[in-house]
Parts: sequence; C-alpha cells; structure tokens
Amino acid sequence: MKEYVFGVDVGGTTVKMGLFNNSGELIEKWEIPTDTSDGGKNILKDISEAIDQKLADKNIDKANVEGVGIGIPGPVNSQGVVNHCVNLGWGVVPVSEELEKLSGLPVMAGNDANVAAMGEAFVGAGKNSDSIVMITLGTGVGAGIIIDGKILAGHNGAAGECGHIHVNDHETEACGCGNYGCLEQYASATGIVRMANRMLADSDDPSSLRDLDEITSKDVFDAAKNGDEFAGKVVREVCDILGKAIAAICNVVNPEMVVIGGGVSNAGSILLNEMDEAFRTEVFHGARDTVISLATLGNDAGIFGGAGMIVNAAQ
Repeated sequence: MKEYVFGVDVGGTTVKMGLFNNSGELIEKWEIPTDTSDGGKNILKDISEAIDQKLADKNIDKANVEGVGIGIPGPVNSQGVVNHCVNLGWGVVPVSEELEKLSGLPVMAGNDANVAAMGEAFVGAGKNSDSIVMITLGTGVGAGIIIDGKILAGHNGAAGECGHIHVNDHETEACGCGNYGCLEQYASATGIVRMANRMLADSDDPSSLRDLDEITSKDVFDAAKNGDEFAGKVVREVCDILGKAIAAICNVVNPEMVVIGGGVSNAGSILLNEMDEAFRTEVFHGARDTVISLATLGNDAGIFGGAGMIVNAAQ
C-alpha cells in the first residue's frame, strides 16, 4: 500500500480535510469553505486544488498517495454517485468519477453518516469491530452501518435512515420527511426539546426548565443530572424510545457494537444508562450482547472514515 491517504468530509458550510499515513494516523487536518454557488459546481474542483496544495506544501509525490475517501451529506450508491444533495445544490453527481478526473487519484465516496461510522470502526470507539452501527443524534437522527468492514449503502445509497424508523402511531405533527412518528421526532436534539415543551405544557410539575426562555437538549439532560424530577421523566421517555429503536436495529443487523455520536451524545453516561433497560428488554436474545458505546472521534469521524475506506480497500 502507498504511504498516504486523504479523508474528506463535505458539509454545507465547510469541507473538512485530513492527510493520513497508511496506518490511519492523522498528519494534518484543515478546512476549506463549501462553495454552494452555481449548484455547487466548484466543490469538487476546490477539493482537488486543496489536495494538490497540501501535497506541494508537504513535498509529497502524488504517486505516493493511495487515494481519497470522501463523505457526502446525501445518498451515495456503491459506484460513488450522489442522488440529489440539497445542502450542496447537487442533483445526480458521479462524485468518485469526477474527483478522480480532477485529482488524478483513486476516489471512494459514501454518505457522510456511513463514512463517519467507518471512522469510528477504523480508529474510534468501534476499533477492531468488523460490524458496527453508528447512530448520530444531532439536529436530526442519522446512522451509518458497517458490516464485515464495509459500508452498507443499500440499493440507492439510502441505507441507514434509522431516524425515520416509525416509533409512534399517535403522533400528530409531521416529521421533516413528511411522515408521522419518526424516531428523529423524539431522539434528536430538536426532538428532545419538542418533547420537553410538550410535557411541560401538559403538566403542572415543578421544573427548573420552566425558568428558561428557550430550552436546549443539553438543558434537559443537565437538569436531569441535577435531580430535576420532571427533566428526568423527559430523559427516560426519550431513552425508552431510543433504546427500543436500537433494539429493532440490532435485531435486523446484529452488529458487534452500536456507537452513539452527535451533539446529544455529549450528555454522556446518563444517555446509555437510561436506555439500557428498554434495549435489553426489547432486543432479541441472540443480539443481547451488543455493546453500546459513546463515539470518540467527534467532528473528525468523517475524515477518519474517508481514510479508513481507502485503507480497508487497499488491504
């Protein structure tokens, strides 16, 4: 295998980039702006130019680079073709093919949640685990699935949309996807706030949350940790829903490990502890030994995952 690889994580505002050695050690990371003007037509060109500039700065010959792994915030099929990415202004874009032409390097592309999962499997919380599911609890709920060391992309690149697992038949508000009662409506940061506000409106229970002008998911977990009984009820409700959903995922996929990342995961052990009973009760006995852990790579998971895709493919 060649000496160097690049990992790239494309976001709507910035593109995170990393230069790695072939053992997955990060040599340097940096960011460039995401140019979404003109339908995002300059994004791949900018990435290629940034790679060339870094190689020049480090005096590295392109012949010593194994390839570029790139995560995209949209569905990506196994051929590296993106099927519409609203955040970037893209329609159908053959990312791997186009970036290969621009950079002169082999390219592997994947959905950003899947690539982040690859990062955690490569050198993060799931290191040395061949099969993991990474669930990202942020503004929404995303997931990436790694089976036998490879990303499970699905037929159209839409595998792992765990945030849209149906969990409530009685929901009256629509999810962003248009359906009702999706996991994302309860376990995301915005979903937790929505649940807290709903429960406050339906209850006269005292709570420190009532003193806040605007509640965040962090406020809910912090109040629960500080003994606020009402906030504790909200957390238990959220974690009960999340634990059952993770059990359903494990019943289908049977991963060695589930890794939980995203901003909500910063709540720490309370998140794992409160969901454990619901998970253990609901999960099929053959998957009961699944380890649930917090992610360790934070916002760098995407670039590590990009590097991991290239390293794994070369081995």
